[in-house]
Order: sequence, then C-alpha cells, then structure tokens
Amino acid sequence: MAIQASDIDTIGVIGAGQMGNGIAHVAAFAGYQVVLNDISDAALQRAKATVEKNLSRQLKKGRITADQASATLDRLTLSVDQAPLKDAQLLIEAATENVELKYRIFEGLCKAASPDALLASNTSSISITAIAAHTDRPERTMGMHFMNPVPVMKLVELIRGMATTDETYAVVKAVSEKMGKTTVEGRDMPGFIVNRVLMPYINEAVQALYEGIGSVEDIDVAMKLGTNVPMGPLTLADFIGLDTCLAIMEVLHDGFSDSKYRPSPLLRKYVEAGWLGRKTGRGFYDYSSK
Repeated sequence: MAIQASDIDTIGVIGAGQMGNGIAHVAAFAGYQVVLNDISDAALQRAKATVEKNLSRQLKKGRITADQASATLDRLTLSVDQAPLKDAQLLIEAATENVELKYRIFEGLCKAASPDALLASNTSSISITAIAAHTDRPERTMGMHFMNPVPVMKLVELIRGMATTDETYAVVKAVSEKMGKTTVEGRDMPGFIVNRVLMPYINEAVQALYEGIGSVEDIDVAMKLGTNVPMGPLTLADFIGLDTCLAIMEVLHDGFSDSKYRPSPLLRKYVEAGWLGRKTGRGFYDYSSK
C-alpha cells in the first residue's frame, strides 16, 4: 500500500551540514519527528547548536513561542547510526553536491530505510533520474530542493525523475507545504529552474571581476541597486559557497555542452585556493575578522 501524506510522522534527514540542519529545523517545527543522521557526531552537535540559535533568533523576534521552540527541539533526534532511519516514512538526503557521494548514500539508504519509505534528494543540480537509478525504488524517489537558509526561504523545487509516480509527487508536495513552503515543479534537467538561471548570473559576475570590468564592491553595488536585489552576486556566491557554485556550473557545462555555462577561470582558482566564501572565512570578501 502506497504511503499517504497523512502516514508520514517521521522524516529522516541525511547530512547535518548547512542545508541538512535547516531541513531538520523546518520539519521538526512543522510537527514531524526528525532523525538527523551524519557520519560525524561533531557535525551533528554543530547542527543542533545551529537549530537552537535559529530558534532563539525567531523567538526574540516574536515569530515563534517558547513552547514551539522547545517542542521543535524535542522532536529532533541525532544519530550517527542509520538504524533509526528505519522509522522514517520519508528520507531527505542533504549531502555535499557530489554525484558519486549521492549515489553511495542512496544505495545505502535502500538497506537502512523501510521498504515502503519515500526517498528525496536536496540536490541543486544533479539528475534525479540518475540518482533514482541507484535505488531499489525509483518510482518513490524524487528531488526536493530547499533554498538556503532553509528556515527563511519559502521555496522548494520539486523534481520528478523519469519513474517518479504521481502519488510520490503528491505526498512530497503535501509535506513541503506542511513545512510552510511554496513549491514549484521543475523538469529533471541540469540546474532545474533556480540554478539554471542563478548560477550563470553569478558566474558572469565572477567573469566580469576576472576581466577587470569592476571591483568586487562595485559589481555587487551595481547589481543590488541596478536590479533591486537584496545582495550582490559575489556576496551571494560567498554565502552559497564557491565550491558549490563551481560544482553546479560544471554540472550545467557537462549536461548541456554549451560554452555559455563554462565556469569562470577565476571561480576555479578561488576554489583551488580554498577560498570558498563565508564558511572558510574568505571568498570574494574577507570574513576572518567577523
């Protein structure tokens, strides 16, 4: 019997990084029991601290109550062992944007998860059809791409693989909406909707910097004030992570074989230097003193 949206009371989140802790936060806040799984206990503890900090910020701003914050944390379970994932009816992978890593994770989840459980990937660009082919349930596998930071951003991109059923899509859409998200459906093409448009924009800003068209600050100010966006493209790249930007550009370039998606040489150099943005203390801006 196929799982219905009303059957889902426990969600497994695999990967306790920037996206994983945010997904765990909104799922637990929405009333789901959440098992946050990672191979690193230190990563899990950092994730819990981040959830606590974000809940505290929401509480101080009057957006949630103390009871809601406490209940959210009570619904969150941390685990380095995948055994508790057996209780989840929906598992959401939120690991690094690496194709081979995601394939290995989904192959492992098929052994750890309940036979009836639905599988979803938070990938921002990788083929859902290819990921689903590494599972024993491609019809119950799909993309569920949250935006960063998850507790703040309202969008979830829903992506069907070639085999994804309407029933699976309907359940994941309902779960997304219970988490307070607005959903859009994108085709299973490299980058889907958001990154198909966003990453070439960021990449072109990096290329403009590379060609000396403007300084980092001038490019960001020009785009903020010229297009009325909240932050410039280079600030946004630092926020996302330059390694992630490069990985998505490479997926686009490989997927379409079109030179317009060629990653800027400067973007590649920053990644080679380990200047990945806010998370490493340096990207296009220096965050070491902040």
